[in-house]
Amino acid sequence: MKLGIIGCGAIGTDVGLAADQMPGIEALFLYDKDPAAMHRLASQCTKATIAHSIQELLPNVDTVFEAASQEAVVMYAPEILAAGKNLVMMSIGSLFDNGLLKRLEDTARQQHCRIYLPSGAVCGIDGIFAAHMAQLDSVTLVTTKPPESLGVKVDKRTVVFEGNAREAVKKYPKNINVAACLSLAGLGFDRTRVEIVADPVSTRIDHRILAHGRFGRLRAEVENMPNPNNPKSSYMASLSAIAVLRKILDPIQIL
Repeated sequence: MKLGIIGCGAIGTDVGLAADQMPGIEALFLYDKDPAAMHRLASQCTKATIAHSIQELLPNVDTVFEAASQEAVVMYAPEILAAGKNLVMMSIGSLFDNGLLKRLEDTARQQHCRIYLPSGAVCGIDGIFAAHMAQLDSVTLVTTKPPESLGVKVDKRTVVFEGNAREAVKKYPKNINVAACLSLAGLGFDRTRVEIVADPVSTRIDHRILAHGRFGRLRAEVENMPNPNNPKSSYMASLSAIAVLRKILDPIQIL
């Protein structure tokens, strides 16, 4: 597989370095609006080539990994899928836009390609997806982060957001992509409840999923270490993306 990477920040770098070591990855093509980020990652890889535009990247790859921003998804995802390329998307929060979601889904069907959404920094997405096959009554995500990763200053544990997932991903586009993935697996953006907490004594990023329905009750919690290169992101998010690439390559699929 020839892999394109859009966004060479913390997650893009983690994925690029891992992909560079995967036998099934023949070549990497890197694109970032920040040339320094591209060159920094390329200098650490043996398979990497720098692309100066999406148009330069697309003809050379089979699959594109996006780790840039919601704006990048809006700008580039339609073109990627229209070219018949698979897309691994980290900025899942962009899909709160129902029109964009339908457009991307329709294009992927027409072009016989796939959109892969890594589960990110949470565990339990597989259970929510399975539970939704019957009656799923409620899903709640409670996320607790150090204040600096949310860009706020508080001196005690403070709930900074309560609402549905659609509102959450709009207000915190770089912090709560897990809510988008959870929504798409289960009840949708409007019925998935989200609570975001800033806690000055927290040293880890905590995600807790609570759900119940005909299947029973689900409680899944993970305490993530922040990515050392970006405290707003969990290291598990990078590992989740790397796992998706391995799944695409491997003949045995763990679902």
